[in-house]
Amino acid sequence: MIAITGVSAGKTGNVLHVFPGRGRAIVEGFNVVKKTMRKSQENPKGGISEKEAPVNLSNLMLYCPDCKKGVKVRRDKEGDKNVRKCKRCGHSFNG
Repeated sequence: MIAITGVSAGKTGNVLHVFPGRGRAIVEGFNVVKKTMRKSQENPKGGISEKEAPVNLSNLMLYCPDCKKGVKVRRDKEGDKNVRKCKRCGHSFNG
């Protein structure tokens, strides 16, 4: 995926988790937030950790490796399966 707006605009990364009901996704390296950790047995020093926060799906586009940019997709039938393809170059996305 590629971010089209926000602080992470222009970055690409893999989708880690999708929340379809909320319309958000967690993408590797996007929207990184810092969280302070309290001292505990698991984390005896405490400190600050960084983790990815969810990003709205409207701010993401599928990244085409052939076009080298975010693209819209179309759905084509190949045999009995529906396949997502890039609208510009026809690159097939698996999944």
